[in-house]
Amino acid sequence: MPSERRDVTAGLPRKRMAAGLLITDPDERVLLVEPAYKAGWEIPGRCVEADESPYQAAIREGREELGLDLTPGRLLVMDWVPARAGRTEGVMAAYDGGTLKPRMHERIVVPPGELKGWAFCDPPEAAQRLPPLLTRRITEALTARADGRSYYLEDGVRVT
Repeated sequence: MPSERRDVTAGLPRKRMAAGLLITDPDERVLLVEPAYKAGWEIPGRCVEADESPYQAAIREGREELGLDLTPGRLLVMDWVPARAGRTEGVMAAYDGGTLKPRMHERIVVPPGELKGWAFCDPPEAAQRLPPLLTRRITEALTARADGRSYYLEDGVRVT
């Protein structure tokens, strides 16, 4: 008689997960996108879908949000964010999306209905457009890129 194997992971807690790309221009300004479905700005990226790795999600989002076929580099930061009003806790990954070569930005095509637009921003401009959590995460991602390291964050604050 065949033995039935029960999925011991089925009842474990689930976490929201997203992946994004830290993309800069030759002047080290960060590429931000403005979603149409919510207020504020963020880096390109979004939720990791079922049966999709965070790395594959970053590739997909680069294609869907920017119309660019990018090969992400290494993981820069992994950020655990606690639950807050209207959001469950989550794990957010940011990969190195590289530096766009001159004129490559001319190939960016944002999907109507999903994004209003995009902009390259220096750190002070980015801080004006981003919520504090994303400002912290992007600042740490830029530091990780410069240091040649990856960092683990909690709520945008470096732990390791």
